[in-house]
Amino acid sequence: MVRHNNQLPDNLPQLQNLIKRDPESYKEEFLQQYTHFLSVVELFRLTPAENNKQFDDLIMFIAQVAHCYPEDLKTFPQLLMDLLQAHNTVLDPAIRMALCRGLILLRNKNLLAPTDLLSLFFQLLRCQDKNLRTFLETHIITDIKNVNAKHKNVKLNKTLQNFMYSMLRDNNSKAAKMSLDIMIELYKKNIWNDTKTVNVISTACFSKVTKVMVAALKFFLSSDSNEKDSDDSDSSDDEPNAKEVMMANKVNKKTRKRSKQLEKVKKLVTKAQKKKSQAPSFNFSALQLIHDPQDFAEKLFKQLESTNERFEVKLMHLDVISRLIGLHDLILLNFYPYVQRYLQPHQREVTRLLQFAAQASHELVPPDCLEPLLRTLVNNFVTERNSSDVIAIGLNAVREICARCPLVMTVDLLGDLTQYKTYRDKSVMMAARSLIGIYRNIAPEMLHKKDRGRPTEATIDLKLKQFGEVIPKDTIPGAEVLLEEKKTDNEEEMNSDDDSDSDGWEDVSHSSDEGDEAASGSENEEDENKTGDMETEETKEAETPDKSAKAKEIVLDRLLTDEDFKRIEIANIKKQVQIVKKGEKRKLEAENNSPLVKLADIENIYKKRKHDKQTRIESVRKGQEGRDKFGYKDGRVNEFCSKTNREKQKKKNFQMIRHKARGKVKRSFKDKQIALRNHLLHLKKMK
Repeated sequence: MVRHNNQLPDNLPQLQNLIKRDPESYKEEFLQQYTHFLSVVELFRLTPAENNKQFDDLIMFIAQVAHCYPEDLKTFPQLLMDLLQAHNTVLDPAIRMALCRGLILLRNKNLLAPTDLLSLFFQLLRCQDKNLRTFLETHIITDIKNVNAKHKNVKLNKTLQNFMYSMLRDNNSKAAKMSLDIMIELYKKNIWNDTKTVNVISTACFSKVTKVMVAALKFFLSSDSNEKDSDDSDSSDDEPNAKEVMMANKVNKKTRKRSKQLEKVKKLVTKAQKKKSQAPSFNFSALQLIHDPQDFAEKLFKQLESTNERFEVKLMHLDVISRLIGLHDLILLNFYPYVQRYLQPHQREVTRLLQFAAQASHELVPPDCLEPLLRTLVNNFVTERNSSDVIAIGLNAVREICARCPLVMTVDLLGDLTQYKTYRDKSVMMAARSLIGIYRNIAPEMLHKKDRGRPTEATIDLKLKQFGEVIPKDTIPGAEVLLEEKKTDNEEEMNSDDDSDSDGWEDVSHSSDEGDEAASGSENEEDENKTGDMETEETKEAETPDKSAKAKEIVLDRLLTDEDFKRIEIANIKKQVQIVKKGEKRKLEAENNSPLVKLADIENIYKKRKHDKQTRIESVRKGQEGRDKFGYKDGRVNEFCSKTNREKQKKKNFQMIRHKARGKVKRSFKDKQIALRNHLLHLKKMK
């Protein structure tokens, strides 16, 4: 028997290993295998639908060692691409996957241009092979990510974006859906996060394929929470803290009133720090990159009016439109009557519809257009025939709408709604009080006098802006606190100069008529004090405009440091709790409300939620820890001695002690009357 020691032509993995170690020594064996591959290709062209394991192995072998013989394999990548383009619909799935894997190996070895390969793979997304489409999607995303790793490849990105724009309009729904998923994934990975990508995705919102349209709408409804996490880690050292507020108030005399005021300031500072430290709940940068948001919103609303899709798809349309209106302050007057007809307590997903109505409200919307919606909301929700939860949700929705468009509320309607502040249910009471709190900071004059609260420096001169009115700002609110700092510095300098000039000498009076002068001086002091008090009141009134002018000069003439901004922010926080004094009036700047509404703000009901049985049992067990065992305590010294009749009675059958238990029942008033009558009759007979 002849032993064949050279088994390389039949053992491709061994030959592949040897070629990678020494390409020149095994070039002849490689060329033999490549010639064999070309002959197999000719046979394959005759029957492309059949599975050929040998053809599969040859493709992977040549692709693995292609970098060792680049001159001999110049046409090999194009050959594989031609086979895929010509027979992609009839190829066996295993052969088609092998050809794609071979091309990916060549691409990883930089033997193939990314543009040609990615264009081919996008065309292969039309194949009826789910595994292949998933495999190609992963590779496309990874390849584009690697190409843009060090720097943006603008030319490649532009070419692929144009190609994918045409793929979104492809007749094959699966190819269009997969292309859209790839673009969305690239945007989320911060690779294609430019304006062109967002506007290409926006065209998919008008696709005739429901899956493509829904995927595009979901993209605009998702948030970019994972984007640039490292860049968002700002240090909290620049924020004012409670210690600085305490130091600012430390020089004053300690009173109960000041201590309460300081506690309020601490709570406000803590709340502000928590709010700023939290990640933003809504970060819709995609909606902000739309070229023409007004036209986009109008087209979406027109599509919504004529669509026959499911109710969930209509809700997506309403959500995107409301966010566009809120973010860009758009005017779409037909949107509010459309939402108004759905505002019923029994309507499905009614809380989300209330959220959309609040999101689409802003100061530029005419109050006449929003007033019918608000009236419908109040009439259908805030009424005694509804449950307390429905009333609370209605009041929460009214609050969110009025916070963004205060002019929609009338004095009479606000007076009716504030009456719920004494409602028997806590959730309704808290919702009504939150509405009162909104108008305390926006327009206190619309509230009843007893609902306005104690006026603070921030709210004393507050007025509701009229529709379309804009109040320009010429300075930073709260910059007056820098004047006080400058004043104290000047006083310290003057005191130091006076001390240096005196040199320890004191003025001594040598006049003999000291008594007469003192007597006449005391009479004049009273008149001077009276006139002085009148002058100080006049000077206070005159200093107010001068003070604001000087504050404006400070802001314009100097560069404010971080310490200055800290002091200004502390002063603005103190204004919200500082009780106003006579002669001192300050304005409160309107707070910038978020254009997007959280669903939890509308569904916020103040009540204890019911727990399941297991949670209640765990809560009971936790409360019993470290507590003595409840029940009757055995007072016997020796636990083996006999028990009392009372203890034994607890273990007896009820029928045995029924006659004794009956005697312990308290007699009724009628039984007492009968007993008293019988007793009196008995006494009468005895006589």
